Amino acid sequence: MHIGYDAKRLFHNYTGLGNYSRTLLRSLATYYPEQAYFLYSPSSRVNSETQYFMSDPAFSVRTPRGPFKAWWRRIGVKRQLKRDRIALYHGLSHEIPFGLKQAGIKSIVTIHDLIFLRYPEQYRWADRQIYHFKFQHACRHADAIVAISESTKKDIIHYFGIPPEKIHVIYQSGHERFLERQTPQWLEQTRLRYQLPARFLLYVGSVIERKNLLQIVKALALMPAADRLPLVIVGRGKAYLQQVIEHARSERLDSLLYFPDPSHEDLPAIYQLADMLIYPSYCEGFGIPVLEALWSYTPVITSNVSSLPEAAGPHACLVDPASPEQIAEGISRILSDEAYRQYITDEGYAYSRRFLPEVTAPQMMSLYEGICEPGLEGHSL
Repeated sequence: MHIGYDAKRLFHNYTGLGNYSRTLLRSLATYYPEQAYFLYSPSSRVNSETQYFMSDPAFSVRTPRGPFKAWWRRIGVKRQLKRDRIALYHGLSHEIPFGLKQAGIKSIVTIHDLIFLRYPEQYRWADRQIYHFKFQHACRHADAIVAISESTKKDIIHYFGIPPEKIHVIYQSGHERFLERQTPQWLEQTRLRYQLPARFLLYVGSVIERKNLLQIVKALALMPAADRLPLVIVGRGKAYLQQVIEHARSERLDSLLYFPDPSHEDLPAIYQLADMLIYPSYCEGFGIPVLEALWSYTPVITSNVSSLPEAAGPHACLVDPASPEQIAEGISRILSDEAYRQYITDEGYAYSRRFLPEVTAPQMMSLYEGICEPGLEGHSL
């Protein structure tokens, strides 16, 4: 079967949407090498994250030659899809080209979240209008929708009125590097390279208002000074980061360490060195840092709202993201109660195995088969 993908994010995004694209395609090619995977992108880029897709024979990369690359991705790509005999096109990040049905090409779209509708004040008006048009068009015209969590599925039904049976929840997986236990030597080298303290709390993610880093700082201010651990922040931020730093200064918290761009190879070791991950986001499509921490055998404190209980499981330390008191209590309990810490770590790791690529890849391929040949779900084409 020839399967086409919108690969713009695969080549040009190095956080959520790009990670989803690369992880899914890598796992499909691993477990279903007999299929042919075609990647369509306005341009390609070769680096350590994308080299695999440029060199593996399972993949064919298609880019336009002319100057109208944005037009090609939305409309002109249909001609290339027909030439490549694409049976199914998968829009990996909220959109699909116009006119696929008329061209006789089946399609699926992955919807990660509808945060721009839940928190419209955090987006510019023009961006909201563009997102709404693209997302709604994709949901209405695709043959099936993949939601990366039950939370996202509920939002699609609520905001767009899509029939529930059209929406398939297939959780995203993570990079398998987070499953590997790092050697003591590599852990120590990483600690020295980043000058990390012997013990620390960890936050990973974009430093934006919705992800709620400020509440972690407020929680630390509630704790006795002797009980506080340094907070390591991994992720990029601008205005909201400055707000967090200023609040930390006002509370005389001087133990924040900021790393906007650690290497992908070092991040698993940073997780494994941390005492815990704290991720009190108000809204996520899934919450990939939570999965990365669980795979790294690191305890997790996260929110009891949105998709985060799905990502973390019932045994994680779930808190009200608006309550610094609950966050502080969670930190104190994990640090002081070794039995509790071990319990949520063991149970979290066991729960997280449902997101392994050998679980999620067959679910996606079964959906592909069901769309292309109804009634053949679970059978090879």
